[in-house]
Amino acid sequence: MQIIPQQLGWLEFDVWTATNLLLLGLLYFVGVYRVHAAGQKWPIGRSISFALALFLLVIAYLGPFGAWAHAAFWPHMSQHLIVMMLVGPFIVLSNPVWLLFLNLSGSGRRKLVRVLRSKPVAIATTPWVGWVFFASVLLGSHIGPVMNLTIQDHDFMMFIERPLYLIAALVFYYPLMGNDLIAKRPDPSIRVFSLGLMMIPETVLGMVVHFAPVTLFDAYVEVAPIYGIDALTDQKFSGATMWATAMVIDGFMMMFAAFDWWKDQEKHTRKMEREERAEQVARDTHV
Repeated sequence: MQIIPQQLGWLEFDVWTATNLLLLGLLYFVGVYRVHAAGQKWPIGRSISFALALFLLVIAYLGPFGAWAHAAFWPHMSQHLIVMMLVGPFIVLSNPVWLLFLNLSGSGRRKLVRVLRSKPVAIATTPWVGWVFFASVLLGSHIGPVMNLTIQDHDFMMFIERPLYLIAALVFYYPLMGNDLIAKRPDPSIRVFSLGLMMIPETVLGMVVHFAPVTLFDAYVEVAPIYGIDALTDQKFSGATMWATAMVIDGFMMMFAAFDWWKDQEKHTRKMEREERAEQVARDTHV
């Protein structure tokens, strides 16, 4: 089975993408330097998380997946998985909002807090809103005409699809992972349920793409043979990749969220036990 496009290199050096990734890295790590220079601590784990996100974006858009995305479907699907299921969570765990807060003046911090507590942000960070947005972007981008346009129009892929995928991932994961100055974090049970619910559109999409008896996207039917790839085989491999990878990554995320839920329940139980002991001491003293 030929899945690697022939006659294409392994790198896609795009000046626009490379420049933006470089600027993002500079903004973040200059912010970290300023925090340290001010005598404040910044956990190394957050910086590593952001560095991993940048590295994954380089792999997705400047590496082989970027070079092959217009020739085969599975590299394009792999980009979706990397950005939506890995880059998004890593950026959220790097706490960029908290880093911004620490680099602002007093008035800037007050303005940022007002924005974070505003009604639009409260609605946008509601888990069901994030889920609907995430699922709509994932499923909507794989509708035939949309996917064909994405494959044939590089500008549409770069300036519309790619930003939408990253924004959807950040909106979905922001209230569910970490605690990056979110005004009201959902209960642990809600976070576990929301992460589990995300398996539905990912699994449905993977199964539909894999089990479809015919090719779904005309653009790949036209271009794949040029690079020695069978379009239907490529499509089935892409569906299986989405299906299997999403299940594994979602499973790990749910496991960590469930561990947080367990810790929250332990904390609640200890609090109740302390209150009961205090009440018992008060009753014994009264007697």
